[in-house]
Amino acid sequence: SFFASGSVALYIFLYSINYLGSPTSEGIVVVGGLSPVAVTDEDFVCATLDWWPPEKCDYGTCAWDHASILNLDLKNPLLVNAVKAFSPLKIRLGGTLQDKVMYQTEDKSRPCTPFFSKNPSLLFGFSQGCLPLTRWDQLHSFFRQSGALVIFGLNALHGKSIHNDNTATGPWDPSNAASLIKYTVNNGYNVYGWELGNELSGTGIGVRISSDSYASDTIALHDLIHTIYEGVDLKPLIIAPGGFFDPTWYSQFLSKTTGSLSAITHHIYNLGPGSDAHLMDRILNPDVLDGGAGVFRNLRDLVRGSGSSVTAWVGESGGAYNSGRNGVTNAFVFSFWYLDQLGLASYYDHKVYCRQTLIGGNYGLLNTTTFAPNPDFYSALLWHRLMGPRVLSATFNVTNKVRAYAHCAKRSLGISLLLVNIDGNNSYDLRVEHDLTTPRRNSRKHIRLHRAPKWSHVKQQQLGEVPREEYHLTPLDGNIQSRVVLLNGKELIVDSSNQIPVLEPVQVNSSDPIKVDPYSIVFVHFPSMDLPAC
Repeated sequence: SFFASGSVALYIFLYSINYLGSPTSEGIVVVGGLSPVAVTDEDFVCATLDWWPPEKCDYGTCAWDHASILNLDLKNPLLVNAVKAFSPLKIRLGGTLQDKVMYQTEDKSRPCTPFFSKNPSLLFGFSQGCLPLTRWDQLHSFFRQSGALVIFGLNALHGKSIHNDNTATGPWDPSNAASLIKYTVNNGYNVYGWELGNELSGTGIGVRISSDSYASDTIALHDLIHTIYEGVDLKPLIIAPGGFFDPTWYSQFLSKTTGSLSAITHHIYNLGPGSDAHLMDRILNPDVLDGGAGVFRNLRDLVRGSGSSVTAWVGESGGAYNSGRNGVTNAFVFSFWYLDQLGLASYYDHKVYCRQTLIGGNYGLLNTTTFAPNPDFYSALLWHRLMGPRVLSATFNVTNKVRAYAHCAKRSLGISLLLVNIDGNNSYDLRVEHDLTTPRRNSRKHIRLHRAPKWSHVKQQQLGEVPREEYHLTPLDGNIQSRVVLLNGKELIVDSSNQIPVLEPVQVNSSDPIKVDPYSIVFVHFPSMDLPAC
């Protein structure tokens, strides 16, 4: 694809017809193995839980049911098992309504209504809501049982004045947040990170806060956390602003929060509205996928240039805003976009990627009503289990309809390779080589090459008869809008005891080419490819 960094290249040298009648091309993938281009968190994959109530509707469809932080069935065994499968999964609790949530205090001095009432005349279209402490207890019981790592989004608008021009001014009032954080510490609940605000940066969604004010509020949160967690060895991360990347605003915010901010988060909805009837065409358009690299690259460069220890995260990403689109963002086709996003974000040195949502809307990893895994759940799980933190360069130089990503294997020897074929007409037979020279430049621009150059520094990996492990994901009956996914030709189904199916690879002789079918996804683990980068 467009990933030309001199360290991975794929050259097609033969064109043929496979037994199914679809055109097949043969080629070579060269994996850069001298050093990693980036390093992610060990637990890169993250998913969100949102506050939206059943009354949240978009384009005449109400897709949230009982998937809110306030009403989700936390004892559902399938939900518990789905999260357990990751061991651990980062879960970010937040969303638009987080900035309208109050937290019940232990003295119960104020009534706490655990729901939001729909009111189009109010900010975000709903009334203020409240998180009861009993619900906070239930959530942490679920987190302990499932082994989740929790990121909680705090109300950043508390105490601020909101004006007619949609600006919010004045200092953040941390008193209500402090009561929740103290309760959390006193009860021994683990929180991986506290995040301040949701989509209030830059021009904001509904309301905005200046970078100066937001920085002051973030410093206040940092000081609050360090006071309440005094004597606790492992303190939670301070995370902000959870908005859409605005270079000027983010640069100003980052420069003013040095020493107080742990992770800088941004949100991704680059496919447009869920109402778009051509949404699937956008997912299958390699130019649209390629265009997603810019934001990742720009934030990476901003963070690296700051000289701080702050890391970049994707704090929320649903692709298509306003709850996604049924039959697209919860279907097999969405894994093309999702896995490509995971590949891009990791390549551009993002440490965590939080998918909107774990459950809820039309873009959940799990079905909102049945809790059954959607195709993206299995895509996320395979990534989590196979793709280690060390990111290698990967390039496909003939067509950007095949997306190639490589990482050192996770908790295993060798490397893992991801191939995503968004071409519905062409198959590929691929072989793997590695390059131990320094990449020319950290660029992923697509370069079309018609023949392989004579590289004396490229050594083909000779693996002989040592097998590799392959995981081929395809949609049921070849229908990319199916919500049923096949692994190596076998349908993935939750059993009667609500157990997530075992994801078993096929063993393939490493001297054989990797066969990538049209509209398919392939993860490959090479346990015997020993590279210096790993």
